[in-house]
Amino acid sequence: MKANMGTADRIIRVILAVVMAVLYYQGIVTGTLGIVLLVAAAVFALTSLVSFCPLYPIFGLSTKSKE
Repeated sequence: MKANMGTADRIIRVILAVVMAVLYYQGIVTGTLGIVLLVAAAVFALTSLVSFCPLYPIFGLSTKSKE
């Protein structure tokens, strides 16, 4: 897996993951939608951690700057 996520993309994903988790744990979003948001938050956090999004290569995208 070659890194395909830039710093800004990673930061945005972490912020979204935290917001989704807070919405779930505060009881603002519950039920099936809450579980879906929690799973999405976990995926965002994991992809940010490894700097790789599996959907980007499929669409030919990369937010990582060229070195």
